[in-house]
Amino acid sequence: MNEGNKSTGGLKFVTTCYGIVGFIKFLGPYYMLLITKRRKMGAICGHTIYSITKSEMIPIPHSPVRSNMNNSKRENRYKKLLCMVDLTKDFFFSYSYNIMHSLQKNLCASGSGQSHYETMFVWNEFLTQGIRNSLKNTLWTVALVHGFFKQVKLSASGKDFKLTLIARRSRHYAGTRYLKRGVNEKGRVANDVETEQIVFEDVPKGCHMQISSVVQNRGSIPLFWSQETSRLNLRPDIILSKKDQNYKATKVHFENLVKRYGNPIIILNLIKTHEKKPRETILRAEFANAIRFINKGLSEENRLRFLHWDLQKHSRKATNVLALLGRVASYALNLTGIFYCQVPSNSVINEFSKQPYFETIDDDCSLENLSAKNENTRTLNSEMASSDSGSDGNQFLRAPMFQKGVLRTNCIDCLDRTNVAQYAYGLVALGHQLDALGLLESRNIDLKNPLAECLMKIYESMGDTLALQYGGSPAHNKIFSEKRGQWKAATHSQEFFRTLQRYYSNAYVDSEKQDAINVFLGHFQPQLGKPALWELNSDHQYNGGSRGPQLVNEKDR
Repeated sequence: MNEGNKSTGGLKFVTTCYGIVGFIKFLGPYYMLLITKRRKMGAICGHTIYSITKSEMIPIPHSPVRSNMNNSKRENRYKKLLCMVDLTKDFFFSYSYNIMHSLQKNLCASGSGQSHYETMFVWNEFLTQGIRNSLKNTLWTVALVHGFFKQVKLSASGKDFKLTLIARRSRHYAGTRYLKRGVNEKGRVANDVETEQIVFEDVPKGCHMQISSVVQNRGSIPLFWSQETSRLNLRPDIILSKKDQNYKATKVHFENLVKRYGNPIIILNLIKTHEKKPRETILRAEFANAIRFINKGLSEENRLRFLHWDLQKHSRKATNVLALLGRVASYALNLTGIFYCQVPSNSVINEFSKQPYFETIDDDCSLENLSAKNENTRTLNSEMASSDSGSDGNQFLRAPMFQKGVLRTNCIDCLDRTNVAQYAYGLVALGHQLDALGLLESRNIDLKNPLAECLMKIYESMGDTLALQYGGSPAHNKIFSEKRGQWKAATHSQEFFRTLQRYYSNAYVDSEKQDAINVFLGHFQPQLGKPALWELNSDHQYNGGSRGPQLVNEKDR
C-alpha cells in the first residue's frame, strides 16, 4: 500500500478513530467524518453506550484539479454549515446494542429485514448510505442517535438499581421550532421524540437480572399548521391550513404509531381551552375534530383515546399539578402496561433474540385492519406469561410483561408543558417498575420521596436538552422550580431570560440551523451550477418541495 501511494507521499498516520460517522460531498472532494474521542455514558445489558467528545472531518482528494475560488468559498461555507450540527452534543452510539430501538423491541422483535440505519432515530443514515451500499455491511460505521441519554445509580428499600432515561429524536421532519410545525404529507410530525425509561437491578454477573422499561412519545399536533418567524412578535399567530379536510396525514401519523407501539394510542393534549385571542384553541378544536373523524372508521377497541387537560389552567389555580397529572398517567399506564423480564444477566440479549416474541406488523397495515394483529399479540403474550421457561430451558423466575400501546403527549411546542407531563408519567411508571422488580412494597411513589426528586432532576435535564435542540433555549421549568421551593422572583427572572433566549434563537439563528440539519440529513445536496442553499427561499417552501432539484425527498434516498 505504501508503494502504491508513493506519488502522494506514501502512507501517513492521520488520526486515531473510534468509528466512521459517514461520508459527504459538497462541490469538491468527499469528506470522511470520524469519531476521534469518545466517552462512556453507561451500559444496557452489559453493552456500553458512548457519546462523542471529539470528531474530525478529513478530505479525501480525488482529483489534482483545483476548484475555482468561488467554489472554494462555497465549499468552505458548506463545511462550516455541516459543523453547526455538533456531533459532541447530544449524539450517542453503541457498538453492540441497538440503541435506536427500545429495550422491548431489542429483546422481543424478530428481524424485519430493515437495516437499523434506515430506522427513524438514526441520524447518519444518509451519511453512511454510500459505504453501506458498497461494502454490503455496517462493520465500519456506527449508528448515531440524537437526543438525550442519562444513567444513574439509585436505591430503593436498601437495594441498588440503575435508572436510564433515553430520548430519541426522529430524523424525519426534523428541525427548529417555527420552521417545523405540525405534520407533513407522510404523517411525520415535528419534534417527534421517543422517551424510554429503563430500570434494572445492579447484580453480579451470572445472577438473574430483572429489567423493565416503559416508552412514551411526544410530537407536534398532527395537523397542517405553521407560525411565521417574526423579529417583531414574540408570539406569532398560528396559521391552520385547510388543505387536508379528511385528515389523511393525521390518520397516517396514528397508523404509524400503532405500527411502532400497538394499541391503544392515548393522546394527552395539554394546550389551552380558553383564550381572549384564539391561538392554541384553534388547534384544540381542530385536533378534537380530527380524532372524532378518524375514530368513526375504527372499531371500539382500536379507537384513539383523546384526553384534553389544560395544564396552564390547572397551574393558575395553584392546585398540585403534578399530583393531578399523576392520576392521568396512572390511567394511561394501566392501559398500556410496562415491559418486564427476568433472565440470566450474561445472556439477556441472546435469550430473547432467538425467536420472535411479537409478530411483525406489515408496513401497509392501516388502523382499520390492525385488530387481528393486536389480538394475535395478546394471545402470544398470554402464552408466554403462562410459560415457565425460555426456548432453551433457562428458567424465568417471573413471567415477562409487555407494553402494548403508548401515551402520546403534546402541547404547542412539545417542550415545557409536555416535559412536566412526561415526568409525571415517568414517576408513576417508576413505581410500577420497582414494584415489578420487587424493590417497593407499593407502586405509589410520593412526590416528596427522594426518588421523585432525583427523577425530576433527570427529566428536567432531558427537557432542557430537547428544548435547546428544537426551541433554542432551556425549557421553562416553572412547575419544577416551584416544587423545589425556589424563590418566585428568581423563577420569574429565569423564565423571562429563557423567553428572550428562545426568541433570539428563533428570529436570528434558526434559519441557518435548519439549513445545517437539511445538509446533514441529506435533504439538500449541493450541485455545481445550481443555487447554493443560502441563496434559496425559506424552509417553509422547501417543505413544499419548491426549492429545486437538489433538494432530495426522503423516499428517494
